[in-house]
Amino acid sequence: MNSNCILAEIAEALRENQTFVVMSHLRPDGDAIGSVIALALALKGAGKEVTVWNHDGPMEKLRFLPGSDLIAKPPATPQDFDVALVLDTSTQPRLGDSLAAVRKAKLWINLDHHISNTGFGDLVYIDVPAPATGQIVFELIRAAGYPLTPAIADNLWAAIATDTGSFQYSNTSARTFEIGAELIAAGVDVGKISEQLFQTHPRRRLELLRALLNTMQFTCDGRAASFSLPLATAAQIGAGPEDTEGLIDTLRSTEGVLVAAFFEELEGGRVRVSMRSKDPRYDVCKICAQFGGGGHILASGARIKGGLATVEAQVLKAISDAIQQQP
Repeated sequence: MNSNCILAEIAEALRENQTFVVMSHLRPDGDAIGSVIALALALKGAGKEVTVWNHDGPMEKLRFLPGSDLIAKPPATPQDFDVALVLDTSTQPRLGDSLAAVRKAKLWINLDHHISNTGFGDLVYIDVPAPATGQIVFELIRAAGYPLTPAIADNLWAAIATDTGSFQYSNTSARTFEIGAELIAAGVDVGKISEQLFQTHPRRRLELLRALLNTMQFTCDGRAASFSLPLATAAQIGAGPEDTEGLIDTLRSTEGVLVAAFFEELEGGRVRVSMRSKDPRYDVCKICAQFGGGGHILASGARIKGGLATVEAQVLKAISDAIQQQP
């Protein structure tokens, strides 16, 4: 998707307005949280009035990030703003309750890197090659002339490191490493923040992984792998939404597996599907789009109405069809 504006226009909009709400998608990951905090801190440093909302509130795991206390759940009474900033969110409904909490905004700004972004908003900047929205926010902060404080740098590092698999995924570019170097120069303690991001987990997450591995199955001659999480199992373990983050990589990293899928039963008769691919020939964004979802070529998801077993069978067939279409 081509952007219909440039970062300089968005930077000018930031300078010209005073009241902002910064939002991202429900079930936020590190890129979403780090990006919104970083931009909020930059705006506050410029003397702006800034509100930060997320449907699910802050992630427990990322409370160590400076400024995480800025994130609140959206209020029941809608509010007015000069500018509504939406980060890392491909469609407005993915904002959850945050969308309805904005009664009026003179300007909607959409910053994202998902190929499935619908292009909503007045000023839209979609950089699909960017490995993380955090990288886009870095460029915007630079374009606006805001200082790169240590607190902002920590949040941008968390955002970029999360979505690049700690600078390992194929979409990590030379520019990503240049930005990483600038963030370190601004004060990021790589060892400390990496330990918090990737090496510190509650015990229940390990219990959750054990339960998931008991459901593991391989299909399509071992080229697809999946596991599933019933509501009852999640309740028994006491697992929350953020505890599942990254567990699908256990499947994805298995030799011979091309596509991995994680099925999570939700309240209300729906199933959350996360999907990962090792090879762009196996485009999981296209597979998820068949079920109303989207994301990236190598990492996508969907929320599908139906029972866990039924959805699992439907999606695994779609994965098998996609794999078999390739030589």
